[in-house]
Amino acid sequence: MRHWPLFALRLTTPRLELRLPGLDDLDELADRAAEGVHDPAEMPFGVPWTDAPPHERARSTVQVHFRQWGTWSPGDWSCSFVTVWEGRVVGVQEMRGRDFAVTREVATGSWIGLRFQGRGIGTEMRAAVLHLAFAGLGARYATSSAFVDNPRSLAISRRLGYREDGLAVEKRRGQAVLQQRVRLSRDEWTAPDGFEIHGLEPCLPLFGA
Repeated sequence: MRHWPLFALRLTTPRLELRLPGLDDLDELADRAAEGVHDPAEMPFGVPWTDAPPHERARSTVQVHFRQWGTWSPGDWSCSFVTVWEGRVVGVQEMRGRDFAVTREVATGSWIGLRFQGRGIGTEMRAAVLHLAFAGLGARYATSSAFVDNPRSLAISRRLGYREDGLAVEKRRGQAVLQQRVRLSRDEWTAPDGFEIHGLEPCLPLFGA
């Protein structure tokens, strides 16, 4: 689409492709959400959307993308890529920016279908959006956060070079839980081999870059 060039934006890595989803991609992503994202005894998300029944998880997964597209502005955007591995949509890697033209800071979040976890996909897809942020958009910082009882997410952050950036208290399932904030600066980031950005230039004004 000439007036919405984001649909042509793609990130590629040695094993993955990240892209804004088409309708078929959203349908497959909704299947991943319905199948399950984590052990029901755990809750890695501040908003417990995965506590809903499978059909509601599927529907809300589709709706969140429509909301992000409809409210996108250069000063406040959320870019959620579907992650494709071996031809299958396996999860989502999101990158958000607010007043990016001034702050030059992005935040990330992600999830992967339960049966596709444990393959290093989470690290590789986060590295892909870091490459977009630092090499493509000229970001100065990338931030993330995870509850302190979510060691897998925090391990990905450490692996990619993030530093601890303080604690926050958040409500989760009606209880107060500590969340660890982390931060990575462009100076501490190492550009990965085999990572490429496609179709970015027409999208730059939409990112405020």
